[in-house]
Amino acid sequence: MSKDAARHRFSYPVQVRFADTDAQAHVYFSNYLVYCDEALSAYMHAIGYPWARLVEQGIELFFVDTGFQFKGSARFEERLDVHARIARLGRTSLTAEMTVCRADGGDVIGTGFITAVMVNPEDRTPAPIPQPFRDAVAAYEAGG
Repeated sequence: MSKDAARHRFSYPVQVRFADTDAQAHVYFSNYLVYCDEALSAYMHAIGYPWARLVEQGIELFFVDTGFQFKGSARFEERLDVHARIARLGRTSLTAEMTVCRADGGDVIGTGFITAVMVNPEDRTPAPIPQPFRDAVAAYEAGG
């Protein structure tokens, strides 16, 4: 496993679909961000804090920045692992980091991030990250 992936406790499996590929027969670049988004959603479930729980608390999550640095490429039917973690919790925002690797500890395809802001849906202003969410992230990352 790469040192980037080793920093991430959570891993989300992906099987590359034909629809994910481009004319050169490798994964179309923007689909790596889809994989990162899916991994973040699965991470939220793993920590016991799915998106629906935020909505129930009157909070929406807006993605405000994202990026992906390519180190390789994947092709149709390859199996990948998207390793994810929440690397930073600010007052109203969070940044998740992802490392996409070939399955079973293979080569790193790339690294990405998503920065999101918690928002009050009434007036679309930034909202503080709930303490129970912070606690869930801390407990999960500590191995709990």
